[in-house]
Amino acid sequence: MKLGTIGIGNAGSKIVDKMVEFESLTDRNLCRHVMVINTARTDLSKPDHIPEDKRILIGDTHQKAKGHGVGGDVEVGAEVAKNDIDEIRRAFDDVDIHEVDAILVCASLGGGTGSGAAPVVISELQKMYDEPVYGLGILPGKYEGGRPALNAARSLQSFVNNTDNFIAFDNDAWRSKDQTVGEGYDGMNRELATRIVTLLGAGEYDEPTVAENVMDASDIIRTLDTNGISSIGYASTSVDGKDDGFLTRFREDYEIEDSGSAAAKINGLVRRAVNSRLTLPCDASSADRALIVISGPPSEFSRKGLESAREWIESEVDTVDVLAGDDPRENASALSAVVLLSNVTETPRIKSIQEQAVDAQDKIAEQDAVREEEIAELITDEQGKIDPVI
Repeated sequence: MKLGTIGIGNAGSKIVDKMVEFESLTDRNLCRHVMVINTARTDLSKPDHIPEDKRILIGDTHQKAKGHGVGGDVEVGAEVAKNDIDEIRRAFDDVDIHEVDAILVCASLGGGTGSGAAPVVISELQKMYDEPVYGLGILPGKYEGGRPALNAARSLQSFVNNTDNFIAFDNDAWRSKDQTVGEGYDGMNRELATRIVTLLGAGEYDEPTVAENVMDASDIIRTLDTNGISSIGYASTSVDGKDDGFLTRFREDYEIEDSGSAAAKINGLVRRAVNSRLTLPCDASSADRALIVISGPPSEFSRKGLESAREWIESEVDTVDVLAGDDPRENASALSAVVLLSNVTETPRIKSIQEQAVDAQDKIAEQDAVREEEIAELITDEQGKIDPVI
């Protein structure tokens, strides 16, 4: 699949940056067009792999932003994007839409720019293009507080209602307590980039090898054509005798029990992908559709293993709408399996965010009312004899 990839806000920009880095390390060519959009000038300097002319600052003349961000305020984030929509449209002029199969918009739903500006950008993209527009959103952890949860609950509705599919990543499920905040987010971004690029990069071959069971963009688009929320599972294992180099930091390796056949290895990887950490914890049986991609050296592929894995997924998800295919990478140092679960509905984390958001909204309203009363008492004399000037 060929993508136009847009990162909005600090987290969204970092995800796109990691995607481009992982592409380079694995000789893929997925992101044909990349762009990052932010309201904070300093954050636009952080990506390492995004060209300078693809970094768009919005809100630099807005009274509440002025190039310094929106302070986590979703309303200001949306307002800034609406005010600068003509500038954003002009940035899209460089995108040759005939070169891409779909557009992917990446953002954190907890911050102000991602949660507020991204839905505005998505709505504009839907007006401009016929190609599918997908969302890739980071759900804030419970530990991040009530305000990010409220932003996420509001933004989630806009993402799901306006995208062709929303792929979710839950910070709570991936947070590691023994890491610093920076290390934790960096690691989560790498994990997400690995899964997204391995999944959506299927079918784009930079080598002469042809897949035995071809997986192409139309298969991915068909699986994502549910207008719902999706989750991704992933597992990989090293191929004997090959050195990963820098790729080790991008991959969670698993020891797959060797029963003497490639078929058993593939079947084991697929089961591990579904039963290990999904990008969004969910009940796999609640998915409408599923897709399996096996990526790695063609010598490691097995038609029998892929068919067996597909049958297992059909049983787990309780649907016959399961597609499976190969993504041959001759020089790959690992064999990996990625499983897309499309339109999942049993997702406890989203319910938890909504509950936290409602509590936060009630608390904010209560605090505002109390504060207004306290200020009135503070500046008014007890007898009420002093009148204001105006």
